[in-house]
Amino acid sequence: MLVDEAHIFVSSGKGGDGAVSFLKQKYQPRGGPDGGNGGNGGSVVLEASTAVNSLAWLKNHPHQIAKAGVQGAKNNRTGAAAPDLVLQVPPGTLIKDDAGRTLADLASPGDRVVVAKGGRGGRGNAKFIASNRRAPGFGELGEPGDEKWLRLELQMIADVAIIGLPNVGKSTLVGALSEARPKVADYPFTTLEPSLGVVSHGDTVFTVCDVPGLIEGASEGKGLGLKFLRHAMRSSAFVHVIDLAADVEPLAAFDTVAEELKQFREDLAERPVIVALNKVDVAGQDTAGRVREAFIARGVEALTISASEGTGLNELRKRLALLVSEWRIERARPQGFELFKTTPNPITVEREDNAWRVSGGSIVRWVAMTDLNNAEAVAYLQNRLDRAGVEAALAKAGAEHGDEVRIGKSVFSWWPKGSAPLEAYDIDRETKLKKGRP
Repeated sequence: MLVDEAHIFVSSGKGGDGAVSFLKQKYQPRGGPDGGNGGNGGSVVLEASTAVNSLAWLKNHPHQIAKAGVQGAKNNRTGAAAPDLVLQVPPGTLIKDDAGRTLADLASPGDRVVVAKGGRGGRGNAKFIASNRRAPGFGELGEPGDEKWLRLELQMIADVAIIGLPNVGKSTLVGALSEARPKVADYPFTTLEPSLGVVSHGDTVFTVCDVPGLIEGASEGKGLGLKFLRHAMRSSAFVHVIDLAADVEPLAAFDTVAEELKQFREDLAERPVIVALNKVDVAGQDTAGRVREAFIARGVEALTISASEGTGLNELRKRLALLVSEWRIERARPQGFELFKTTPNPITVEREDNAWRVSGGSIVRWVAMTDLNNAEAVAYLQNRLDRAGVEAALAKAGAEHGDEVRIGKSVFSWWPKGSAPLEAYDIDRETKLKKGRP
């Protein structure tokens, strides 16, 4: 059974921690720092592949977590980076966040997107050597991985969508035009999932699918329409099947479905459409002729067919092959490109309950990668934050000495440089630093 929706949780791997190590060799008991960097965590990647045709596996296994990077080691050895977690999805998959915003459209095989970037490996203490810091006793923690919930929606890749009210012969037409064998029966909503078929005419090969469940109100979720209307969105043309033997007046049936397409997405009403007047073998040529003339009078192309008998299908294949070929030529023309500009991410300070929330820039990542139990690492972090303008931003916002400040998941008491009370310092740590050893 086709599964065309999935709600998944993805989590990239944490970066490996940087090592804190000092060279220890015979005759060199006080060697310099030699801690290596941690490896990068694995990213989560979605890739369109023809090897899969459904989202069933991801729906049944919604939690996808990449591996973490390996911690750095002594002798300046870098930890191994974790492999990316590549998840294959069918071509035509839309990726959305929980707010409904489209993040990526994997329309063609080979399209891929990183949906959760792996955490960067932390730097070892050997990377923090400076003229005023000859023996750094700290390294960076690995950057935490990214995690989020995503909604995947499959929009079937078909050149032509066959639409119409229930029980008009859409599935029968897919089978007659192609080699597909969809379920067919004489009652509404036989089709509980789209049927896909491959059609050949001359040198043109194209795909067709039927869109089940279109009734009045389908664009609002009535019947099965809202679930399947999106499968028509990528099609270059529509075949609108009208049942000549039904009690519904043909033009009224046409208007009902056309209005639902327009309500769902306005540009769908602008796609080329061919009306297929089906069951001419039951209604008779006279009735079919009168109905066909009524559609032509409205400027709508109409052909009389019998999907069950095969009448008129060669002409329909010919017209569809021409429309698909013209559409492919149009798509092959250069379309230019859209330039995406990175938006500034300035540092912001906002009131949050009885504290201050600081965000923006890279400061959340800096804090997450700092060992807050290491006084030397915290002092290095404070210098970075001061240089980035965090202290000035807090002062401008009205923060007072000792106020609670939140950055990411961490909470601090704010003391401007040089104003912290004595108990804020680790006296034992300071004594050790004066002796030149961490």
